[in-house]
Amino acid sequence: MRTFVKFCGLTDPESLAEVPDGGAAGFVIDVPQSPRNLAPERAAELIANVPPDAEAWAVVVRPSAELIHRLFDETGVDRVQVYGPVPGGLEFLEIHHLVPSVPVAPAGADAPMPTIPPAEDFSRVHLDAAGQPLPGGNGTRPDWEVCARIVDAHPGRKFVLAGGLTPENVGDALATVRPWGVDVSSGVESRPGVKDVEKMRAFVRAVEAFEKGHA
Repeated sequence: MRTFVKFCGLTDPESLAEVPDGGAAGFVIDVPQSPRNLAPERAAELIANVPPDAEAWAVVVRPSAELIHRLFDETGVDRVQVYGPVPGGLEFLEIHHLVPSVPVAPAGADAPMPTIPPAEDFSRVHLDAAGQPLPGGNGTRPDWEVCARIVDAHPGRKFVLAGGLTPENVGDALATVRPWGVDVSSGVESRPGVKDVEKMRAFVRAVEAFEKGHA
């Protein structure tokens, strides 16, 4: 696939097999209030089984520099997706492999355009719905038109769209926003924190169908 696909909030070995080549497995780490939360040690066990042609991402909230050091040094993650401020005291390579999550207001909200982090620091940027009690996994959709304006204003940037995506709407999201990648969590679950393999496969098929129709 040309589109980068990240399955986020993975908690079991069975779902790892569904991560497509060139995509990513996301693990929520050290976020106790999330139903998808993992301790770093458990995440490391799962990361060891991520398909070789996929990346492993840690997903963290307002992390300390110490946590980011530990994630890169001990768990084997390729990237760390950060909700909230990026801490100081990081090494160059750590910053280069961070993915800041930029909050985008839902449709109809009277909110200013979000600030996009500089390309020289961050090669990838995550776009997710703003104002939720937990980052990610809420099924809330950011304003796709705002996301499309962000993508258009930053040609060549690798934006990953998240928030409320499902197998049923990901094709529309790709057509509207034209992101480099998509990220799904609750949209492929049978209940919070439990991935549904059939829904994961349907999501990949929907992305492939979109690409086939826009080849």
